Amino acid sequence: MIATLRKTRLSGLIALWACALAFFAIRNPVFFSLANFSSILQFSTLLALVTFGQTLVILGGAGGIDLSVGGIVSLSGLSVAFGIKEGLNPYLASLGGIALGGLLGLINGLLITKFRLLPLIATLGTFYAYNGLSVALTNGAPITGLPQFFGALGQGNFAGIPLHTIFLVIPAFLILEFVLWQMPVGRWIYAIGGNERACRLVGLPVDLIRLGLYVHSGLMAGLAGLVADSWLLSARPNIGENFELLSLTAALLGGTSIFGGSGGLSGSLVAVFFFTSFQAGLQMLNVNAIWQLGFVGLFLIFSVLVDGFIRRGESM
Repeated sequence: MIATLRKTRLSGLIALWACALAFFAIRNPVFFSLANFSSILQFSTLLALVTFGQTLVILGGAGGIDLSVGGIVSLSGLSVAFGIKEGLNPYLASLGGIALGGLLGLINGLLITKFRLLPLIATLGTFYAYNGLSVALTNGAPITGLPQFFGALGQGNFAGIPLHTIFLVIPAFLILEFVLWQMPVGRWIYAIGGNERACRLVGLPVDLIRLGLYVHSGLMAGLAGLVADSWLLSARPNIGENFELLSLTAALLGGTSIFGGSGGLSGSLVAVFFFTSFQAGLQMLNVNAIWQLGFVGLFLIFSVLVDGFIRRGESM
């Protein structure tokens, strides 16, 4: 029964997504319009990129979690906008913003691997630091006036599919899937998440790999900040708000174990599309944003309960 539950978890999520789509389409036929489809994909890119990084951090085990991703999205986006406004080449400014995301992720990783802080405490601290710095640098106001050509990636589309979905999300997903399933480092990530002590005994560079996972999470968040700037043609200090909760819930709902060592990106990506579709449907039904977050919290609790049930069954 436990093995069956684990195998059917993804198919169950897809079925739940299909039911949600049908419900919202019945309540409001506009839900299946091309404009709404494009809008869902627009936000899905931001959440997908952040969730890819979050998923790998969780897979690495030891209570891995990155609560700072929202702040990294905001700070990276602001750095790109600051650079452009100061006359820096937009392409260099974009690379700088992504690199800043990696640097902020590196800080998280060092706090955890070198100073031995718990991931929850370390990234909760940097969550406040990064978000506070974003607001302090801008006095809470967005940075506007980015050049129109800078919106090509964020606002362009092909057959209703945003260009950033085609050129960022799909390639990132395929590359990371290849790394996880076809390369030694991918197998090491699963092994470390499943049994860290055994990995240390056989000589795997556990701390280095874990540090790399946090750097990768920062890079993905930095890339999301760049897409947000290009989409809105402005940088907002609160653009990453709630990404920590959404990305964590998407990873767990997609089948990644909160204890690490099992799961993957396929389920996370399906969960991202489920969440963005669900939120879009609730908005069309004029459901208050506070209730929308409440639903996310319920999904998070449900995911952890299912994961705990599976683990208890496997240990019996």
